[in-house]
Amino acid sequence: MSTRRVLIVGASIAGPALAWWLHRYGFAVTVVERAPAVRPGGYKIDIRGAAIDVVEQMGLKDRLEGLGTDMQFMSFVNSAGKRLVSVPADLFMGRGEADLEVMRGDLSQILYDETRADVEYLFGDTITELDPATGAVSFQHAESRTFDLVIGADGLHSAVRELAFGSDDVVHDLGHIVSIGTVPNHLALDRWELVYSVPGRTMNLYSTGRSEDAKVLFLFTAPNLSYDRRDVEQQQKILNDTFHGAGWESDRLLDAIVRSDDFYFDTVSQVQLTRYSVDRVSLVGDAAYCPAFTSGQGTSLALVGAYVLAGELSRSNHRTAFTHYERLMRPYVARNLKLGRDNLGRMVSKSALQSWFGAMMLRVLPKMPGRNAMIAKVTQPIHDAARAITLPRY
Repeated sequence: MSTRRVLIVGASIAGPALAWWLHRYGFAVTVVERAPAVRPGGYKIDIRGAAIDVVEQMGLKDRLEGLGTDMQFMSFVNSAGKRLVSVPADLFMGRGEADLEVMRGDLSQILYDETRADVEYLFGDTITELDPATGAVSFQHAESRTFDLVIGADGLHSAVRELAFGSDDVVHDLGHIVSIGTVPNHLALDRWELVYSVPGRTMNLYSTGRSEDAKVLFLFTAPNLSYDRRDVEQQQKILNDTFHGAGWESDRLLDAIVRSDDFYFDTVSQVQLTRYSVDRVSLVGDAAYCPAFTSGQGTSLALVGAYVLAGELSRSNHRTAFTHYERLMRPYVARNLKLGRDNLGRMVSKSALQSWFGAMMLRVLPKMPGRNAMIAKVTQPIHDAARAITLPRY
């Protein structure tokens, strides 16, 4: 088989991971990324279940373990900052012994470093036209080219999906907004996470063992909110209007996040497609099956999806490979989409009573008879979703 030329759009997690596997199988790979360089920052991410098997096969598990967040505890606080209850971070997040937690930027940088010598990267550019039947692509800056395959790994608001699949309503807004940014660690947190919740609004602040700064997350209920995705000032105003005067450290954190270099604001959404591929084009990661950050499984889906897609392409022509890729991924994706929807209800309380009751349950849980069985029941859906695929050996 002659060397096949593949364009991957997106250089976050799914794109470079797919490039790693495709190069291993002898493909000539180009990755185009709108940003001028690998994007730093981002929130902490989990690598669980089947995704652990993938990073082991890539020879990256030891390096990622060395970059672990080493988070120790999570505490729920009241409006005065008093810690109502503290629990081990791994327990609260349902993390198993083999699971990893790293920063998104660290994983992205590793994947780029692992592929940069063998893969062509076009930073500061994006595609503007795409013919799914021929693989012909026009770029905003680079010369037009034709590829044997084009893979969209460009996230929730995928340009590849828009150009190849049309503008069908496949992004499902779950009625909430999330905003994330890097802020000064003014509370001197050391591998500790603080959560403050009032009806319809949650704030989360933490600092890992490898960072002098802190990360803040704002999450709030906002059904049918209309805003401009490119208007950062408008987004920051919405955030300020929602959380100003909410208590605890809200006003100070609002002042800090507007100065962050990695301000992020978007809907909590899922992507639900009737098909992942059309002609010579396919999708991977959030572009194909974003489960929402509330699942904790977006990174794992991206890593597993890249492994499966590349493996199937190494075995057969793209039509057969795309069919097998989708058949293998669908049940795994469905379990994790459900997990994302189920978890959202636990992260934003509907009432003050719900917030109080959740914190009190965590306080008494370690003292209750049968606590291990109760913990297992709560965390089992996470582990089941993380292992809801049997990885082929390619």
